[in-house]
Amino acid sequence: MKLIEKHPILEFKHGRLVNFTFDGVPMQGYEGEPIAAALHANGVKVYRETPIRKQPRGFFCAIGKCSSCFMVVDGVPNVRTCITPLREGMRVETQKGKGIVKVDL
Repeated sequence: MKLIEKHPILEFKHGRLVNFTFDGVPMQGYEGEPIAAALHANGVKVYRETPIRKQPRGFFCAIGKCSSCFMVVDGVPNVRTCITPLREGMRVETQKGKGIVKVDL
């Protein structure tokens, strides 16, 4: 995981290191940072694919205004990972198409 440690103007404070999974693969990130930032630091660049053309999408606006970073988080589709804080134990999955809500009947 790559991490910026020094900057001439900004001061960096990180939350505690937490574990999460991406498509079943164990990863680590800092609690409270955006899920997308943790994924990016772990080398993940594709977050979903478009419903019709099946084109890959990843970071784009990084402020929660587009749909490029939609992923399935803890079973919930269409989560904007660029603005959703990382928590211990999250299950993050690549979203295929529009996302499917799993309902227990």
